[in-house]
Amino acid sequence: MFERYSRQMLFAPIGSTGQEKLKKSKVLIVGMGALGTAAANHLVRSGVGFLRFVDRDYVELSNLQRQMLFDEDDVRESLPKAVAAERKLRKINSSISIEGIVADVTAANIEEFLVGIDLIVDGTDNFSTRFLLNDAAFKNNIPYVYGGVVSSRGMSALFIPEKTPCLRCFITEGDGSGETCDTVGVISPIVDIVSSYEVTEALKYLAEDHHKLRNGLISIDVWQNRTHVIPFGEAKQNCPTCQRKEYPALKIDHEEIATSLCGRETVQIKAKQSFLLNEWSNRLKPIADVKETPFLLRVQLKEGERLVLFPDGRVLVQGTEDIVRAKTLYARYIGL
Repeated sequence: MFERYSRQMLFAPIGSTGQEKLKKSKVLIVGMGALGTAAANHLVRSGVGFLRFVDRDYVELSNLQRQMLFDEDDVRESLPKAVAAERKLRKINSSISIEGIVADVTAANIEEFLVGIDLIVDGTDNFSTRFLLNDAAFKNNIPYVYGGVVSSRGMSALFIPEKTPCLRCFITEGDGSGETCDTVGVISPIVDIVSSYEVTEALKYLAEDHHKLRNGLISIDVWQNRTHVIPFGEAKQNCPTCQRKEYPALKIDHEEIATSLCGRETVQIKAKQSFLLNEWSNRLKPIADVKETPFLLRVQLKEGERLVLFPDGRVLVQGTEDIVRAKTLYARYIGL
């Protein structure tokens, strides 16, 4: 172990004792896009003993500009991000346990992914999932490292149940600017910087150097040369998560069957049953251009849109943000 982690162990705040603590740690990353892949790369190289990550998407060409674990072969194979990331990370460090899961994280399954986990790292690109992670973290008494980037801007904070306020104390649902990487773009340096802030706080926490934790939310704009830290104060009065302990994002009956993925020109629809990909490939080939992989089915429709079927029963309707239009295509080719 010393040779692999020697430079990190020479860093006094970690040392051999901290390295042993990292080895015993278990971390969950939700979302293996830009932030998730960068954070996973750091955590795996740092020697965190167990890393689980969950992502619902697959690798596309536009990802390669900022999602560091993927390459053109992954695009050609239409690999799910969790599968491609697991393959790369196992080559980086074979001495730790790595588990990539292709799934959509929802109120119905989030707590399954948290079993045995010491820390949650945010690799998501939307606030609905972040509020879900926040609520699940505080319900299960697990620290949550928040991170978000868009354009040249980013934010990060470590929220610790019973010790700090939570994400809802800083951001109210619906308060977002509406800007996404697909509408205003993003440059890769801000991804690296914010993921590094996320992982640094994670390492401090896992190595138990808690008195060095930032204890605040950092906001940075690398293009405009601005950095600002908002210190943690008191929790927001009557916060439904950390004060009233209601955890609204975990209410399963509030989940949407059809969800527009902001800025992606994509609507996700959840089927009530799983898909046998080879069966659906045979069914759709006579009427559409179908590409089958072991992980998903891509169906180019004559209407111009594209369906992507996953074994767990999810369908991405790509080429529209109109939920009604997506449901119409879904009903036409899949059935409701």
